[in-house]
Amino acid sequence: MKKMLILAMSILLVVSLLAGCGSSNNTSGEKDEDGIINHETLVVYFVPSREPSEIIAATGPLKDLLQDALLEEGYNFDDIIIEVGTSYEAVGEALGAGTAHVGFIPGGTYVLYDDSAEVILTATRAGLNKDSEKAIDWNDGQPTQGTTDQVTYYRSILVAGPSEKGQAISAKVNNGEEITLEDLDALNWGVRSSSSSAGYIYPSIWLQQNYGAALTDLSNIVQTDSYGSTMARLASGQIDVGVIFADARRDYENNWVTEYGRTESIWDETNVIAVTPGIYNDTISVSKSADIMDADLIKALQNAFINIAATEEGKEVIAIYSHEGYKPAKSSDYDNEREAQRILRSFN
Repeated sequence: MKKMLILAMSILLVVSLLAGCGSSNNTSGEKDEDGIINHETLVVYFVPSREPSEIIAATGPLKDLLQDALLEEGYNFDDIIIEVGTSYEAVGEALGAGTAHVGFIPGGTYVLYDDSAEVILTATRAGLNKDSEKAIDWNDGQPTQGTTDQVTYYRSILVAGPSEKGQAISAKVNNGEEITLEDLDALNWGVRSSSSSAGYIYPSIWLQQNYGAALTDLSNIVQTDSYGSTMARLASGQIDVGVIFADARRDYENNWVTEYGRTESIWDETNVIAVTPGIYNDTISVSKSADIMDADLIKALQNAFINIAATEEGKEVIAIYSHEGYKPAKSSDYDNEREAQRILRSFN
């Protein structure tokens, strides 16, 4: 009788396990009876190019949008986690470790981590009505505005603020005078992390090409934790020049006269003193080491993000990075960025 009871209990346990394996809650990555591939979690990381709280607030709707879009592609994720990395490098490391599955990262960060990250999409964005490589052409006191043209590049600009030294260097540029390395070395600079294309890499290349120097050669540099921090420091006079992406002044126009406490507009109080060549747009990249990542999921993610960007709600989400759409990308698209990194290493 005891043996029969043990046998019955064993049979019930096996049946229970088999039923669980065949249930719609399967998260093994195998297809369920409806042909849907189920996974527990997808982790999406953003770089901190804006204040982290702003990014989290703006991208909050992405969780539901991405779940729905991926379901259309045959993938069900029980949860999508949105994170903002503490630095650009932290996001690259998370992709390398597989703790992040998807990363919104600049091209400069991607090429530093392309051994462990794979680019799948390039952002497109509206072009700007100011696109000259001559700094003085940006300093007409009029706002930089978007155009209807979609472009795959953007520029970095060096912007002088309302401090005494900032105004002095601006006057030289606007008077057509040549600025010297000594002029630049006398300024207090705000830059981003060393893997930031607009906030560090391309400005360093500009310095190398024009003065045979790098940002690391300058005497007074502080690394800011976001572009918002750069603009706030510029407004307060803590720094004389900030290194930013070309449409950052437009993004922080309202903050300038509210949060940052200025009384004149950002267009009146700042001037561009240098413009870099075009930088290929941000990437959406995926982890090569994450167990769930394969060619089919990559294709699904490409389709999902392209479709999300085509909706009004999706456009609001990706606008935090000035993205307006996406197109499929390949590693060779960022060969110019690799050359930029090579040049950067040569004078570090």
